[in-house]
Amino acid sequence: MQAQNQREHWGTHLGFILAAAGSAIGLGTLWKFPYVTGENGGGIFVFTYILCTFFIGIPVFIAELILGRKAQRGAVGIFATLSHNSTLWKGVGWLGVASSFLIMSYYSVLAGWGLNYVFMSLNQFYVNRSAADIASIFDVLQSSGDITLFWHFLFTAITIAVVYPGVRQGIEYWSKFMTSGLLVLLVALCAYTITLEGFHEAVNFLFSPDMARFKPSAALEALGLSFFTLSLGQGIMLTYGSYMRRTEDIPRTSFIIGFMIIVVSILAGLMIFPVIFTFGFKPEEGRGLVFKILPLLFGKLPGALLISTAFFTLFVFTALTSSVALVEVVVANFIDLLGWSRRKAVLVTGIACFVFGIPSALSGTDWLFANWKMIYGKTFFATVDDLVSIWFLPIGGLMISIFAGWFLEKRISHEEFKAGTNWGWMWRPWLFFMRWIAPIAIILIILQKSGLIDVDTLIR
Repeated sequence: MQAQNQREHWGTHLGFILAAAGSAIGLGTLWKFPYVTGENGGGIFVFTYILCTFFIGIPVFIAELILGRKAQRGAVGIFATLSHNSTLWKGVGWLGVASSFLIMSYYSVLAGWGLNYVFMSLNQFYVNRSAADIASIFDVLQSSGDITLFWHFLFTAITIAVVYPGVRQGIEYWSKFMTSGLLVLLVALCAYTITLEGFHEAVNFLFSPDMARFKPSAALEALGLSFFTLSLGQGIMLTYGSYMRRTEDIPRTSFIIGFMIIVVSILAGLMIFPVIFTFGFKPEEGRGLVFKILPLLFGKLPGALLISTAFFTLFVFTALTSSVALVEVVVANFIDLLGWSRRKAVLVTGIACFVFGIPSALSGTDWLFANWKMIYGKTFFATVDDLVSIWFLPIGGLMISIFAGWFLEKRISHEEFKAGTNWGWMWRPWLFFMRWIAPIAIILIILQKSGLIDVDTLIR
């Protein structure tokens, strides 16, 4: 109870919006959105993603903020407080904490590669190298355990340095700079791509519906991407909601942040696809798009040093705004449940994330768990990623929607929804979506992702 009474709050409304938007505008928008859009045919997928974000993603986003603000605790404490200490619902809180911890363990490896590419861009690594050499550098990096470990450690240390001072002086203060800088860099790079020959083709690809390329499973992929880009099911918005004051307008703020995520995702597409089409590459290049294909293309552009460095700086910024939120989820629970000081909680969390991330950092080598891929069919990095994305996050989102829709007292959800807003009339539609639409849609995602059903086969 002491931790709850002394809980820190956001200093300003803008500070919260930038922190929450920054946590959501992570690598999901810059790294995942372009290649998933490319794999699913462009325009109609983007339209479906926007619909999923507004009608399913944002309602769940609102629910997480409501639960956090009402309980004024970390993820586990929220469910303990609002479920009368139910073991089942506290387990949902722990699932969110575990998800954030696991994501951070390999996220910092991915972001560390981004730091490495900033350094390489400053050294113009693409000069006098063939296309094959530039594309193969990422494979060499993955197999260089010592270099990957170095960047993994450095990115984790930077994240800890931001979280260490606290909510206002650390997360909120730096989010204002990082999120603002992220938006400026993104708009500047998009302004440049307007001058490329492939810009018109990219616009058509992103905004012209092509039903022939759209499969029913792509709708579920769009919903999953919406959850990923909004940072749902990870305990992040539960935790950030717990730092909100009761006067904050949760519905309106949620729509603002959701709109920002959509705009940034589309800008990311308008930044990347013109470069791809200009040089004749396919938009469905997949996960290697950022590290294998784009550096090759940057080397062919005028001002390659500036463009390449700016892009990978943007990549690191997006990763950092999310990693800060991931670490804060774990830190908040240590402080609430164990009574630790922020200093101790941050340092322990940082060390634990780095240590558990070592197998992911060494996944491309034979230094550790040499037979992991042979036994499990994928690297340790990919195993943890799939465990979280296929199981932990959807199940977490499902349980949160069920709790907010069915188990949370209607009086509480009504009061919290209406507090600080003029949008109180939206409570009943929101409750309907939480009770029926969101759970059914998430269950379909889980069944599809786990291979238990194939929507493309069922709907023909």
